[in-house]
Amino acid sequence: MSALAYVLAKRQIPVSGSDLRSSHITKKLQEVGTHIFSCQEATNLEFFHSGNEQVTELVPPSVNNSTIPLINQNEHDRELRTKRTLTKQLPQVIFSTAIAKDNSEYQAAQKKGCPIFHRSDVLAALIKDYKSIAVAGTHGKTTTSSLLGYVLLKAGLDPTIIIGGEVDAWNGNAHFGYGEYLVAEADESDGSLVKHFPSIGIVTNIELDHPDHYKSLEDVIKTFQTFEIQCETLIGCIDCETVRTQLNPTITYSLDPHQKADYIVKEITYSVKNTTFEVWERGQFLGQVCLSIPGKHNVSNALAALAVGRKLGLEFERIAEALATFSGTKRRFEYRGQTHGITFIDDYAHHPSEIRATLSAARSKVEQNSRLVAIFQPHRYSRTATFLEEFTTAFQDADFIVLTDIYSAGEANIANITGQDLANEVKRHHSEVIYQPSLEALIESLPKLLRTGDLVLFLGAGNLNQIIPRVIAAF
Repeated sequence: MSALAYVLAKRQIPVSGSDLRSSHITKKLQEVGTHIFSCQEATNLEFFHSGNEQVTELVPPSVNNSTIPLINQNEHDRELRTKRTLTKQLPQVIFSTAIAKDNSEYQAAQKKGCPIFHRSDVLAALIKDYKSIAVAGTHGKTTTSSLLGYVLLKAGLDPTIIIGGEVDAWNGNAHFGYGEYLVAEADESDGSLVKHFPSIGIVTNIELDHPDHYKSLEDVIKTFQTFEIQCETLIGCIDCETVRTQLNPTITYSLDPHQKADYIVKEITYSVKNTTFEVWERGQFLGQVCLSIPGKHNVSNALAALAVGRKLGLEFERIAEALATFSGTKRRFEYRGQTHGITFIDDYAHHPSEIRATLSAARSKVEQNSRLVAIFQPHRYSRTATFLEEFTTAFQDADFIVLTDIYSAGEANIANITGQDLANEVKRHHSEVIYQPSLEALIESLPKLLRTGDLVLFLGAGNLNQIIPRVIAAF
């Protein structure tokens, strides 16, 4: 939501918004002229009025303001605009799937008759407004879109970037560019992926990850197949069997040379400092790439970004140079500090496949005779219950595991499952497992559990990462 708000504000559209509390993100939005309410209450809507004040607004002739959000055009389209005078109306209200229907501010907007749209409607309108690259897939969307945005920035194309994570290179989760390209992370979690019609689509992989929305993998596949039809060009990772068998990508990439993809890698070398690999394009050797972000999965993410860069006509050397200097995305193997010889890493991994990939990547960073410690906060009751068996074997690369209770994300516990249940199952496959029922108990216990040389990963999509400064301070 904040990335969309930032881009709209930079396009000179009056933007207001609410959050439950102030943060560095809301502060950044205020700096670009956004009005922020630090609460979500029905009275926020009183800030707006629907009197008979006459205002002049620039609109594209084709826009029907009653059916889609009004999106200003780029500077080069200004000559297509017409002026109209209209009665000032209530604001268009944008909500995300995270906003429940009983939210008092949402209900007030309904009662006042505000035009209401889902966040995906705004993203879809922006995607139509540019030469857009939409990055989709169950895992790797944020890192792939960040890598791609960074490559295009370094190539001088100045794209607009809207992603789900924060990147130091543009100081946030969005960049407003003056170029013709838009790089957007396109989410499948709530089915809204089907609204997007990008010039280029990327599908990194397809798995069931949101059992709160999808009944089966087949339902997820249908969403991606609709997305495929709506992309002018689809770039797909055929290391994923589902992508390989259920989609027909225009351009393919793979880490396995036997897959005969358009883009493959050879001679992958992992070290404590970086990962290097050779890139081949349709049988021709392009050169070597060096990545500072760890893991096999990030080699795949980088290869996706490289495939797009080549599709846009960029020289390999320019792409490789950018990939080599990309320092990562916040909450994706993010270094958070070190004390007493213990290194603390924060990672968003919350699905069994993501946990396996992240721990595998971390393994190459662990010094001899040191431990890899995984601290995991399960995310959502539905996900924990659906993937209980997969979770039990996802931590094999960890030497020591600490589990805490489930972060509900607002879900009701229909499955009647707890973090203790998950811990009991993981113990069947791993000898070193401890359960802490609360974050406070976890903070108190870690100074006694951790030791010099440990590489500690805080894993999960909830609020576990918020305790890292307190854990470091406890030492």
